[in-house]
Amino acid sequence: MKMILMAALLAMLGVGTATAADTAVTLAVENMDCAACPAIVKKVLMGVEGVKDARVSFADKTATVSFDDAKTTPAALAEATTKAGYPAKVAAK
Repeated sequence: MKMILMAALLAMLGVGTATAADTAVTLAVENMDCAACPAIVKKVLMGVEGVKDARVSFADKTATVSFDDAKTTPAALAEATTKAGYPAKVAAK
């Protein structure tokens, strides 16, 4: 009975109920000069822990990434592509 009361109290206080949110960001990606570049950028982004999907546009020079914000950040995504030779920053809206 004490365990049930403790669980109920913790639930009411919101303890242990924090959840990660799926987030999306669009990055402006530089140095994509050929048709193979988007595949490389996508592979790099998909290798970042927490990334769920990456859609890379050669025409727009962008990557739209869906990710778990408890596991990674837009800055970490941009850093990953930059280290692979494709400097990126969060695109202006």
